[in-house]
Amino acid sequence: MANGDDMNCTLFDEQGKCTAVVAVKKSMASFSLVGCIFMMVVIWLFSKYKLFVQRLILYLTIAAFFSSIGHLLAAIKPEGPVCSFEAFWLTFSDWAVLLWVLIITVNLFLNAVRMVQTEGYELLYSAVAWLVSLFMACLPFIGNHYGPAGAWCWIQEGDDGWRFGIWYIPLFIFIAILFTFYLIIIYKVNHQDSTWLGPYNPDTDRQRQMLKEYIRPLKVYPLIYLLLSIFPLINRLQNAFSASGEPVFALVLLHAASSPLQGFVNAVVYGLDPETRSRLTWLQIKVSFIKKMNRTVINEYKVDAQDGSQRDGGQDGHVDEPAPEDNKDEQPTRKRSTEGESHC
Repeated sequence: MANGDDMNCTLFDEQGKCTAVVAVKKSMASFSLVGCIFMMVVIWLFSKYKLFVQRLILYLTIAAFFSSIGHLLAAIKPEGPVCSFEAFWLTFSDWAVLLWVLIITVNLFLNAVRMVQTEGYELLYSAVAWLVSLFMACLPFIGNHYGPAGAWCWIQEGDDGWRFGIWYIPLFIFIAILFTFYLIIIYKVNHQDSTWLGPYNPDTDRQRQMLKEYIRPLKVYPLIYLLLSIFPLINRLQNAFSASGEPVFALVLLHAASSPLQGFVNAVVYGLDPETRSRLTWLQIKVSFIKKMNRTVINEYKVDAQDGSQRDGGQDGHVDEPAPEDNKDEQPTRKRSTEGESHC
């Protein structure tokens, strides 16, 4: 790293500490980037995106992928357009991750507590997540508040009001909301089976089991975000309320290590899911990949009881029409058989 760039790091007097922080941040972002790619490939390969809950996970993964790129680009840069873009991208992608985690939590609350079907909210969810993130990321351009911020580019040092207004105060509020909703969801899911509400109803029991299967893949992701937010929160609180105002190297290092890890931890949890793990065999991966590449359709036929026609029950709705030569051969045979029956 050039000496001119080293002097832009204002976190510590020892420039080696800044170099270590940036290296850790980039390393964790690389793991996260690979994890996000893994999740997106699995969701695409096995057509999991056809399910609403899996699409919510996919949207969170895309946001985490963008965030990983932003953290991977993080470096000590001089003030300028490149630094401003890096700061903008970090703000946009981190807001997108936060909002998709919040949306997944609200969706879980509506499903598990309010018993509301939410598939129709998908377009609203997407508009809120991406447009609000874009709006919040554009606000610091008013007054040119993006610039060097220690070991990477973000809102410039000294603009504490903008830092807390754009990110930390909303983050604290949303984490409190996440934690409250999460406790309510866990309580509801764990105790609904033990609550006796009258005679046994198999339909009600089946609906509860389906609801558990519906929310099971989603409920872990808000918890991951809460856990990964602990060290960044502690670090920023120390920065805000420390009498000396000097950052603690260990806290900054833990902040740099945990903040880019959303995509990696999500991928580990996603890969450990029993349904996903059962598909991650060489045979299933090979068959699914060939099927995707060649667009192979496995057709299942149903014979119509009236006219003997064959209809496809395959996934893509493709109908295989019989060859013209076969039709010509079959029609006279059927006619002769009918005439034979009429003479009897």
